[in-house]
Amino acid sequence: MSAGAEGCRLYLVTPPALDLRDFRDTLAAALDAGDVAAVQLRLKDCDDDALRRAIDALRPVVQARDVAFLLNDRPDLAVAGGCDGAHVGQSDLDAAAARRLLGDLTLGVTCHDSRDLAFAAGEAGADYVAFGAFFPTATKAAATRADPDILRWWTELMELPAVAIGGISAANCAPLVQAGADFLAVVGAVWQHPEGAAAGVRAMNAAIAAAAGR
Repeated sequence: MSAGAEGCRLYLVTPPALDLRDFRDTLAAALDAGDVAAVQLRLKDCDDDALRRAIDALRPVVQARDVAFLLNDRPDLAVAGGCDGAHVGQSDLDAAAARRLLGDLTLGVTCHDSRDLAFAAGEAGADYVAFGAFFPTATKAAATRADPDILRWWTELMELPAVAIGGISAANCAPLVQAGADFLAVVGAVWQHPEGAAAGVRAMNAAIAAAAGR
């Protein structure tokens, strides 16, 4: 997972519940529609066997397209399942412990709207920090609301990439791109796009390019 030479890239997060057979085809179409840096598998309220089945079904689709496949919450299963890394929240496994489990694989850490948490994540060995939520979101209850200024501050000070997350769409992403976000993490803007996920990816990439003046 790397930032683009020309700036901000798209980072897809899966819906919290999905039908594997249907979603595998939807995911392939989305990834074929435009630039995507990473896909994070984020399933809630499912057991380890269900997670393993989802990894086995979706990981090949993602990795075959040279896109990073990350697992939410579970660095142990990420390693066992051949994923490219994992993303942990502040209520999940400690970032330093996750780093030890993952070895050289990618580690992302949720930092909400906190500069202190971002510094701590960097010191623990995170490969990127995630700030948000920047906008209202129906995907999950957001305990904090972040301001684009935190992206500007971080990117001016640190080389560690920053992911922006939370209610991001093609219509509202410009301030985040212009503030220096390396990646925009989205859920509904792609999977709930009225013309389908592929159209959602195209719309997000077009909006990112327009905001960046490309």
